[in-house]
Amino acid sequence: MHCPFCGADDTKVIDSRLVAEGDSVRRRRECQTCGERFTTFENAELVMPRLVKRDGTREPFDEEKLRRGLQRALEKRPVSVEEIESSLNRIMHRLRSTGERELPSLMVGEEVMNELREMDGVAYVRFASVYRDFQDVSEFQKEIQNLTRTDESS
Repeated sequence: MHCPFCGADDTKVIDSRLVAEGDSVRRRRECQTCGERFTTFENAELVMPRLVKRDGTREPFDEEKLRRGLQRALEKRPVSVEEIESSLNRIMHRLRSTGERELPSLMVGEEVMNELREMDGVAYVRFASVYRDFQDVSEFQKEIQNLTRTDESS
């Protein structure tokens, strides 16, 4: 860490403390050249991977877009805001934990479907109908049969 006063790169940490409920580290430093003291904060930078769409275009991950999709599927369903936020966090955690810089957007859709399947069957079928682009009633019926088979085996 360079000294903000003289620009020297020889600084010494004299004190470290966890702050912000353990999400940050506060470090008190002293410049070995000029003797000035200053404080730095260290935070983890959690970067979401970019998404590669079906047509090959790339776009940054958009947390709000994901939230809106979940909320739209769960509209007028008995699912709390806390459950939606927890689901959103689980999806983002799984995407980040791949360690990849880019992921196919289809992976996000599958993660959403997995979460919705666990939370609410109606919301799952709503989302699946748009995501999988159902063309007729028979496709709805197949998806509902798959859902009920999964529920019965659980």
